[in-house]
Amino acid sequence: MRTSRLISLLAISAAVAGCANVDTVTRATGMQTTTLGAAAPFVQRNYDVVDVRVDIPASLTVSEANSFYPNADIVWRGDPLGDRRAQIAAIFESAFDRGTAGFAGDRPVVVNITVERFHALTERTRYTVGGTHSIDFYMSVTDAETGAVIEPPRLIDASLVGLGGQAAINADAQGQTQKVRITDHLTAIAARELAPTV
Repeated sequence: MRTSRLISLLAISAAVAGCANVDTVTRATGMQTTTLGAAAPFVQRNYDVVDVRVDIPASLTVSEANSFYPNADIVWRGDPLGDRRAQIAAIFESAFDRGTAGFAGDRPVVVNITVERFHALTERTRYTVGGTHSIDFYMSVTDAETGAVIEPPRLIDASLVGLGGQAAINADAQGQTQKVRITDHLTAIAARELAPTV
């Protein structure tokens, strides 16, 4: 009797373990196929960027808390207290204008950006441990004349190491503020992601 119960328990345990393994593998596969930071599909680019449109959805939460890691989508301290969405939109517009300024392609296009996350460092984090400027956005390209989609939206991980402590103080003294570093970083991303292929 004991042997048959033991065999039954082992069989049930094996079945439950098998289900758990299948579930874990499924979740792991999903993580591996995420589009975050994925390479863009090949497109013949010969762009003249005539406009950059930045959307920061109203659904994104904003925090002004001076904690180490506020629970919000938007955390920004690189400008005076004000409309954080407008400030971040201006950073993207400036960076993408600069990053594509040298393009002299034949096809007029509009670059469309939808911000998913813009989580820079608070004062408390910046002047102690440092961290990561966590920046994610979707980018698409449309024809400026017809509105036709040339490049569908793709998620770009634009995260950047955020300086902390004395390194942050030294950077500020040299004019390398959070705003300067992030704008320069996004400028480089714009140039790379939209570079001519012809």
